[in-house]
Amino acid sequence: MQAQAQAQAQDDLIIRAQAWLAEDPDPETAAELSALIEAGDTAELADRFSGTLQFGTAGLRGEIGAGPMRMNRGVVIRAAAGLAAYLKAQGHDGGLVVVGYDARYKSADFARDTAAVMTGAGLRAALLPRPLPTPVLAYAIRHLGAVAGVEVTASHNPPRDNGYKVYLGDGSQIVSPADTEIAAQIAAVEKLADVPRPESGWQELGDEVLEAYLARTDAVLTPGSPRGVRTVYTAMHGVGKDVVMAAFARHGFPEPVLVAEQAEPDPAFPTVAFPNPEEPGAMDLAFAKATEVQPDIVIANDPDADRCAVAVPTADGWRMLRGDEVGALLAAHLVHKGARGVFAESIVSSSLLGRIAEAAGVGYEETLTGFKWIARVEGLRYGYEEALGYCVDPEGVRDKDGVTAALLVAELASVLKEQGRTLTDLLDDLAMAHGLHATDQLSVRVSDLSIIADAMAALRTQPPVSLAGLRVVSAEDLSKGTESLPPTDGLRYYLDGEYQARVIARPSGTEPKLKCYLEVVVPVAEASDLAAARVRGQEVLDAIKKDLSAAMGI
Repeated sequence: MQAQAQAQAQDDLIIRAQAWLAEDPDPETAAELSALIEAGDTAELADRFSGTLQFGTAGLRGEIGAGPMRMNRGVVIRAAAGLAAYLKAQGHDGGLVVVGYDARYKSADFARDTAAVMTGAGLRAALLPRPLPTPVLAYAIRHLGAVAGVEVTASHNPPRDNGYKVYLGDGSQIVSPADTEIAAQIAAVEKLADVPRPESGWQELGDEVLEAYLARTDAVLTPGSPRGVRTVYTAMHGVGKDVVMAAFARHGFPEPVLVAEQAEPDPAFPTVAFPNPEEPGAMDLAFAKATEVQPDIVIANDPDADRCAVAVPTADGWRMLRGDEVGALLAAHLVHKGARGVFAESIVSSSLLGRIAEAAGVGYEETLTGFKWIARVEGLRYGYEEALGYCVDPEGVRDKDGVTAALLVAELASVLKEQGRTLTDLLDDLAMAHGLHATDQLSVRVSDLSIIADAMAALRTQPPVSLAGLRVVSAEDLSKGTESLPPTDGLRYYLDGEYQARVIARPSGTEPKLKCYLEVVVPVAEASDLAAARVRGQEVLDAIKKDLSAAMGI
């Protein structure tokens, strides 16, 4: 009986795969799926047909391949049709949808399919002229008066991934309930043949939007400010180079020295294991070039150039600053420039921003993780997230922007250079004023998502009573929400003692990772205490990591 049931299940799987194959508009994925069917590879087919990629507030993201659990033209066409139906239901029939894309595998195909579906649905579509940074698309939405925008990108995910990021007309990424409403419309799409996809009819944009974006970057810098910093820059095989170089030239900065091996777009990302500046080894070529030419700073973008990494020289070589350090530096610079409004960050970012804001008399707000939340803060002037994301011009781009962030970092470094000082010196000043805010992350990449679920369950059923010898005095299950935050899958702990230690554990929303964010604040009485404070801060962070790993069973 069991064997009969298994045989029936396999027959059903083959039938579903054949039905998908009959509709597949892409010869490449059709050939891939046909080969799996002919080989009778039911294990691989079961994986690809175990469900559908779920559309959420991060849109879609997954590995490229055939089947509903992969990123492919069939999945994208359905997603576009669902988005179009949602927009029309919201009263936007005839409205403009702007579509951008990066240089990953299939990105151009997915973008053209999206433009075709929007056109066929009675909306107007405008396609950016070539692979460009995600912030250019985010800017274009409001600049062109669009009702929505789509960026085809998987940001810093592995080479075989791609994704589909949706913005609404305010220029911000979607949040609930828009995500569930769009998902419902996607689920209602039955046959691909029923989705009209004309061969033409959308607008092919030229460089005018990019020129307008570059003109908008004028707002980031103070007229007449120093521009003398020397930079090594890497695009990490992504789309940032041309735009960053144009922006630096426009504003009179010395031409950055390129990391040639990573300067041009390449979807294979051949020189890095993961195309993310935070990953071990990703910055090695940039550091080698910096050692050769001795610049003042190193700047890196991720592949779609919405993130910005910064490295500084030390006695022991080049050190990449943590996102929290860059976030604090930019906040301090904006305060010095007289910025008013609200400074905002996600809950996983350092509490130092709150102290800087309080001392400056500007507003401060915490949000859930992601710029979809940060960008919606009322009165936002500056927002950042520890994962190298910075929104320094929310009136221009309501999202993280690695290009304008790079400009602002370059201005700050130039100001300090003129004073005979460095970014590291300013970090010391902030530690003296507010305490040394030491942060670290325990990040576990998995191939089996159940490991993440089991670790979170372990923390919920047997929460730690102490970490690093510090008693847990407050434990919040963020899935229940708080007075100021909507529900999210996460846990937050505050620890007893002078270090004001804090721990947040959450599954990543875009990668198969469990992420734990750690912070300790070490008091600093005078400059001579800084070195010891850094050592002590790292000791406490390391001890928390060890105990937290044990508590999660990983």
